[in-house]
Amino acid sequence: MTPLPYALSRFQTRRRLTREVKIGGVGIGGSNPLRVQSMTTSDTQDVDATVRQAIALAEVGCEIVRITAPNVQAARALRPIREQFAAAGFSHVPLVADIHFLPSAAMEAVEHVEKIRINPGNYADKKKFAVLDYTDAAYHAELERIHEAVTPLILRCKALGRAVRIGTNHGSLSDRIMNRYGDTPLGMVESALEFLRICRGHGFHDIVLSMKSSNPKVMIQAYRLLVARMDQEGMDYPLHLGVTEAGDGEDGRIKSAIGIGSLLADGLGDTLRVSLTEDSVYEIPVAQALARKAMAGWAKAALPAAGPEVTATDALDPYVYTKRPVTPLVLGTGFIVGPELPPRVITRVASVAALAEAVKAFAAVRLVDTPVEGVLVPISSPADLAALRAVGFPVGATPFLELAAELTPADLAGVNPSAPVVWVRDFAATAEDAETLAGLAKLVRARGHVLAVATTAEALTAEASPLAATLRQLGDAGLILTLDADGANAAGHHPVGRYRALAEALRESGIRAPLWIRNTVATQVAPAPDFLSRLLDASVLTGTLLCDGLGDMVSIETEQDPVRALKLSYNVLQGAGTRSSKTEFVACPSCGRTLFDLQTTTQRIRARTGHLKGVKIAIMGCVVNGPGEMADADFGYVGGAPAKINLYVGKQCVQYNIPQAEADDRLVALIKQHGKWVEPPLSLA
Repeated sequence: MTPLPYALSRFQTRRRLTREVKIGGVGIGGSNPLRVQSMTTSDTQDVDATVRQAIALAEVGCEIVRITAPNVQAARALRPIREQFAAAGFSHVPLVADIHFLPSAAMEAVEHVEKIRINPGNYADKKKFAVLDYTDAAYHAELERIHEAVTPLILRCKALGRAVRIGTNHGSLSDRIMNRYGDTPLGMVESALEFLRICRGHGFHDIVLSMKSSNPKVMIQAYRLLVARMDQEGMDYPLHLGVTEAGDGEDGRIKSAIGIGSLLADGLGDTLRVSLTEDSVYEIPVAQALARKAMAGWAKAALPAAGPEVTATDALDPYVYTKRPVTPLVLGTGFIVGPELPPRVITRVASVAALAEAVKAFAAVRLVDTPVEGVLVPISSPADLAALRAVGFPVGATPFLELAAELTPADLAGVNPSAPVVWVRDFAATAEDAETLAGLAKLVRARGHVLAVATTAEALTAEASPLAATLRQLGDAGLILTLDADGANAAGHHPVGRYRALAEALRESGIRAPLWIRNTVATQVAPAPDFLSRLLDASVLTGTLLCDGLGDMVSIETEQDPVRALKLSYNVLQGAGTRSSKTEFVACPSCGRTLFDLQTTTQRIRARTGHLKGVKIAIMGCVVNGPGEMADADFGYVGGAPAKINLYVGKQCVQYNIPQAEADDRLVALIKQHGKWVEPPLSLA
């Protein structure tokens, strides 16, 4: 059965049209630009500190400020916060109360701020991880109870002109949802729809929805499924995007870009927050950069005159992760590609002359967990090939030689570099290129080498394409497919869409050769000299495709420093959940509920455990999302009370109320107890 569409196009950016929802004077959805949000981290009852943080956020461009209201006393503090924030000149910046567990806190907060965020997983619910078998009658009774609990808030919001965000979190689904739908994107969507139907039943439509998870794959699938389900029911509410518990530093930015950027590329999203375990003001530049890139794409792709119908899709199921089937490829012990194997990393150098310096750079750094698997070198003449013999490649690395268009199979006939070698060449949909492909493939295969065919979906789908016919004749053995690097794009696809279109063309042609994702200047959405822009582009392109199940090799060719490019590639693979090269940390951003300093604690725990490749550690400031977001974490470090830490193995709390001064040592001991500990290398000890 063909999956329900969630986007107007999987290839071109067509913004999803939504109703406009007003948060005070700020419009979300409709024709409004993407709005950037963040959250204060102070104790809400410390009014002065919270106002200072709200002002700092507004001054760096935060358009909507969220403040936690964990109890009625904190909710009452929102009144002087709102008054002082407005008096400081920010009456135009709306405030949002973040509510968990207590309808009474929501009923107080709604009197003072422009928007209320409620979590359907714990609004009037307590999560006990109970195993219950709900009958239909019992399930209906639970829904009636929720209806009674949320109705007063909805009616008051309607009377006061407030907005509501129904903010589902993967880590805090109710026991009712968990036991009927499981810990799944479908469960997240059903959790939101239960509350959404209550709102609609009262004629209330000032609603924004979110589907947050610390796992980008889950988050992406949940948002897609939510949109598809809303479309079925004729709903057009705007979306707030975010990857929760993304962490800090480069890893937090990568993971956020993968989840948020994937959806923005498909035209989904109206407001966003980048949740970093850092001071909130540092979230804003990242969110603004993602928003600028998305809106630049939206501006280039106006809706077709016929209206917002679905214009293009592919055969991939967007709601279930399935890796694209490929023909296995062996290029040596360090470079094996197959359906059950993680993506391999290729690093580009600018020239043969630059290769020598790159070899020295790789040798000078520790690359045990991030090995140099392939090195791409541009080749403009047979003389370049001769020069390679004097330079050599890093030990264990496969040479990828990118051939200039001027080189022919005859130019290479006398060259005999050591195997294995991947010869990379652009091919267009012409009979001449098809003939060149056949000749080059014959030469390469005779030597036991591999040919990487750089082409486009258009070249393979052109009527009676000689290139596609030649590829079918050659078969998959000893072939790699990738996009050409020149950026030619007659179909107007965004970079992710170009690769999706290529993968679909390969499927239709019956070609199962491995797919290589290349990040080049041509794939940058808005080329810029700063590292953040390049990091976001690489994360969105590579991460989105990997979360779709596409991609067997990756290269980030926009970084001049090959070591930097290598590290970034592995970090993107880690963020997408497709290859582990170090410890993964799921760390929440701080807020007024946090029971310890998240930033220093995360850095301290990383210093002691960051060498544990393949281990996932969750660091959570409180229990709101902690146990749930640790669903796929090995160990958890969660604030249980002031200066007290609870330690988890998976979802199970195994040690309660440990003094924080002892908690780090107890966490290490717990990791050792479960056989996950290895001693750090001497350089890290």
